[in-house]
Order: sequence, then structure tokens, then C-alpha cells
Amino acid sequence: MSESASTRERWLRPFLAALIPSLLLAAVAVSRILDRAGEPAFPLDDSFIHLQFAARLAQGQFFEFTPGGGYSSGATSFAWPLGFVPFFWAGLHGLQLVWVAWLFGTVLHAAVAYETWRLGRGLVGETGAFAAGAMCSVFGAFAWFAWSGMETLLFAWLLVRTARVASEHAESRPTHRRGTTAQLAVLGLLAPLARPEGALATALAVLTLSVGLRASRERARTLVALAVAMTGPALIPLAHRIATGHAASSTAMVKHLAFDPYLDAAGVLSSTLAQARLLIGDLLNGGAWTTEFLPEGFVWLLAGGLVTLPLLARRRGSGWRALMVLALALGTLGPTTYATLLWNRVRYIWPFAPAWFLLAVTCFVEVGSRLSRRGAFFGIVVPALSFGLVASLAMKLDGATADLANSARAIAEQQVSLGNWAAANLPADALIGVNDTGAIAYLAGRKTFDVVGLTTEGEAPYWARGAGARFEHWERRDAARLPLPTHLFVYRQWMAMDAVLGQTLTEATVRDQSILGAATMTAAEADYELLGSGETPFSEVKGVLIGTLDVADAESEALHAYELGDARSHWCVAKVGFTPDDRRLADGGRIERVRDRFQVSVTSPVTLVMRVSSQSALEVWANGKKLGLASIIAQGEGFDERAIAVPQGTEDVVVRPTEPVRFASFHYWWFAD
Repeated sequence: MSESASTRERWLRPFLAALIPSLLLAAVAVSRILDRAGEPAFPLDDSFIHLQFAARLAQGQFFEFTPGGGYSSGATSFAWPLGFVPFFWAGLHGLQLVWVAWLFGTVLHAAVAYETWRLGRGLVGETGAFAAGAMCSVFGAFAWFAWSGMETLLFAWLLVRTARVASEHAESRPTHRRGTTAQLAVLGLLAPLARPEGALATALAVLTLSVGLRASRERARTLVALAVAMTGPALIPLAHRIATGHAASSTAMVKHLAFDPYLDAAGVLSSTLAQARLLIGDLLNGGAWTTEFLPEGFVWLLAGGLVTLPLLARRRGSGWRALMVLALALGTLGPTTYATLLWNRVRYIWPFAPAWFLLAVTCFVEVGSRLSRRGAFFGIVVPALSFGLVASLAMKLDGATADLANSARAIAEQQVSLGNWAAANLPADALIGVNDTGAIAYLAGRKTFDVVGLTTEGEAPYWARGAGARFEHWERRDAARLPLPTHLFVYRQWMAMDAVLGQTLTEATVRDQSILGAATMTAAEADYELLGSGETPFSEVKGVLIGTLDVADAESEALHAYELGDARSHWCVAKVGFTPDDRRLADGGRIERVRDRFQVSVTSPVTLVMRVSSQSALEVWANGKKLGLASIIAQGEGFDERAIAVPQGTEDVVVRPTEPVRFASFHYWWFAD
């Protein structure tokens, strides 16, 4: 047998050993899903987003989500959808691709355990490394996501493999680094294509490859590898920039705290720190959000591991492996910058779990090492503690796989069933507005319009601002550039725009679930009769309209330097009411206002008219001087309109209640006499 064949066999046997529990667990998970859902199913609608991108790629459209919709920056992962393309070419379609995702998940589930074992051997010894790998095999979150159709396990594997290869590269002689140099180049390139957080793997690869620069004979090869690795984090933003004009993905615009229009730098920092406290105090501690996956008090093992890791690394001369484990563990903090940290079974933190398990084992090894000095009997400490944690994690598996199956049933009964209903009942030219864009787009065979903006370019900033901003944005639309949906398949409370929901066609209600955005998703005809109904005052005002501030309209607010104050997205509303003569009227606006402040340019005396809803009298200030109280000139249901004379030369206007209450504002107009 050749040396290369011998090497392959030496590493193949442990992988096959890791594959056995993965296959057994796959049998349990898949059978439970089929039993509960009655067909192949995913527990997350997002999984179908990947399949839809893959289907379009197979048809030759580069990350176009809906036919004719153009490039979408909503693909969180480029690598994961690409893996399904050959199976579309082979003739598979519809839910048949769920089986392919399950196959991928099974192999990756084993691969993560295998790579964790290999990374740990040089740090915590054979027993400890085997235990850490076993923890990955029985970890409920890995079981949930391995058969979820998501890229979670792919990303976890890329992270831990990068850490392992980087450690071996740094520990080997310069003349033996050729193979690991090439691997690090590829891993540094691929990891960010699996998920944006893969830039961490790129950073580890680049750091480690820099060590190779000291070997003059390998300098050119290493420089090439560095260049290849460093292109990884730039590829997706570059594609976005070329195709859309912005480097940030629409997903980031919706989910990342840095893009929250209501947070300044201090607010982003404060929110991130609050989520970091939640991560440490609850998510990593087996608290309310993660109790089905982690044992209570788990965070204390991580804290102990952070203390013992450098001690063990120094004693065993495994500094590079310790550094890699530490980097991956600290990478868990990255998702705290997401406003959506808690979504989808806290899916963003699980890829970093192999580092957690190695930290825990590090703690056990250090304790065992100190106790073993008192006698050989204490040699049992490391395996006892390590496999005690394995058993503790394994006890969570039944609940995790049960939840996986129940969540898959919920998605099958709601999004999947509505997608199939649309395919059978809607005209071929229907444009479906969705707030869950995966299964409906994938199965309906109709064009979709993503009201959240994940897969429809240009909508994300308005979703982030709130329902009122979306309503005003739709009023401003260029119908040729942005045709609006003919139908809406939405959660009413998420959409929060009843003004555009017409006749209900069907609904999908699912009880006994905790994964859906709401129990009921409504499929309705779109009705745009009320768009524009609030553009002019319903009161009679004399004079010529010379200016307008449309509250909640992002462009109008920016034009008049409207001060957001403590505004929040759920306080940005699309309200339906009635005029004094009983006509329906809809207007976007902001509730819970302490005051409104904005800029105008008044070159002659004007009458300022405002549409508001307030239990208090409203006083108006101009350029820092109080003008008096705005008089009510007309009252409808849900709105009233008030007016006040504003002098020439006014630039800064403030409107605020005379009592310590909050009010709602919707529109301001100024009329020249």
C-alpha cells in the first residue's frame, strides 16, 4: 500500500466511525419528520430560500430569486445553494431536494465531530478529543440543524477544519507545509461563502499562513495562498456592489443592528452589549432559549475552560491549537450584533459549539491532571467528567429531535401548503407578496415580492423602518420599476398593513408549534384603493399648498430633517381611519411621539396644517419661539386635523403636547395665504 493510501485509510476509519452515530441519528430524525409531517419537510422556511436560489442557478440565473427579478443580495450563503445545483440538473425537483439536504446534513454532522476530534488530539489528548467529538455527535442543536436544510453544519465544519489545519500548519516544519498551505487558501476562500461570519476562518488562515513567509523557499507559494484566502470575504460584497450598487446584503440591512435606522453608534453598542449579556447569562447557560439543547450551568464550564486553556497549552506545547479554540469560542460573540439573535432556534451561535466542547474538556483535563498527582485512582476523572457531559447532552436529543419534527410539520402545514395552494389556484402571472419568502416562492411557481426585503432589492430599508414607512414607500412607487403584489401571503400582525389587504382567499392555521411567526398566515388579494388617500387634508384649508412633510415617509423625513427622537419600528404605523364624511383614509405615521421637530423654509406667512391623533392640546414653536396652540379644524375617526399660523422666516418647527402624554403624527402641510 502506498504512503498516500495508508494516510487516507488512517483518517478514513475514524471518519467512518463518526459517521455511524450520524447515520443512526439521521434515521431517527428523518423518521420522526416523516411521521409528523407526512412528507419530506424542513423545520425552517429559510431552508427553502436556499433551494429557490439553487433552482434559479440551475436555470442559469446568477442568484436571481424570482424570475425577472434580477440579482438579489439576499443569499446569506453562496456555497450552500451551489451544492444543490447538480441535483436539479439531474432531474430532481420539489420536495425531492429535501432528501439531498438530509444527505448533506448527515455527512456534515459526522465531519464536524471528526474534525473536532482531530483538532482536540493535540490539545486535550486522545480521550478528551474523543469525548469532544462525541459531544458534537450527540449535541441536540447539531441534530436539529443537520436535518434542517440550513447551512449551519457546513459552516461549523469549515470553522473547525480551518482551526485544525491552521494548527497543523503552524506546528509542522516549513518544508512540510505545502499541503496545509493550499488547504488554508481554499478554506479562507470558502468559509465566507458559506456564511458572512466565515471571515473569522479567513482571519485564522491568513494569520497562520503568515508564519510561512519566514521560509524563503515557500514565500511565493505562501503569498499566492494569502491572496487567495483574503479574497474570500470580498467576493460576496463585491458581487452585491456590482449588481446592486451597495456592498451590504439585504439580509444585513434587515437583521444587523448597525443598519437599524433607530440606533446611533451608542445605541448599537448598547444593544450589542445587552445581547452579549443574554448570550452569556441565558443562551450559553441552558436558559429559557436553549434549554432543549444545553444543560443548565454550561456557561461555567466555558468560564473554567477559558482559565485552564492557557495553562494546558503551556504545559503541552500546544499554543496554536489553544489559540484556534479560543478564537472560535470568542467568535460566538459575533452574532450578538444581529437584531435577530434569537430567531430560528438561535441558529447563529451553534457553529461555534465545537470550541465550547473543547474548552469544557480542557477544564476537565486540567482538573484531572491536578487530582492525578494524589494517586492513580484519579485517572478516572477526565473520562468520567467528559463522558458525563456527553451523557448530559445526549439526554437532550429526544426533545431536540421531537421539536425538529414538530417544527417541520408546522412549516409543511403552513408555508408549504400555501405554496401548493398558490400553484393550484393563482393565475400564472400572479405576483405574490410574502413575509416568509422560502417555501411559497419555491413551490408556487409564481413570482414573489418579499415585503421584508430579504430577496426583493430595495425593500429592506423600509421594512426596518416599520409598517408606516412601507406604506408610504408603496405610495411613492414607480409602477414600472416596482410593480406591487397582486396577492399577499402574510402574517397580518407582521405585515401590519391592513390597508392593502383585500379579500381573504384562504388561511393556514397551525397550533401546537413554536417555530412560526404566528399561528395563522393569510392569503389575500391585494387592494391598493387606499394608497394615496391620505395625501391631502380632509379639512377645508384656504391658500396654496407649498410644502409637505409626510411623516413615516423616509424620503420626506430626510428632506425636512425630521427628528426621530426615541422612535422605534413598531411605532411606525400604517393607520386606517375615517374622514368626517365617513370616507376611509389610510396614512403612515408615528405613534408615541414626545415631540415632532422638523425643518421648513417659509418665505412668507403660512398656515401649518397637521394630521395627528392626540389627547392633549398641541403647542407649536417656530425658531425657538412659542406660537401658541394648534386649533382643531376637523375631526375624523382615528385622526384629527389642526392648524396654526406660522410667520415668515420660519425654519425650525417643534410640535409637542401641553400635557405629559404622547401623541401620534401623520402629516404636515403648509399653505400660503
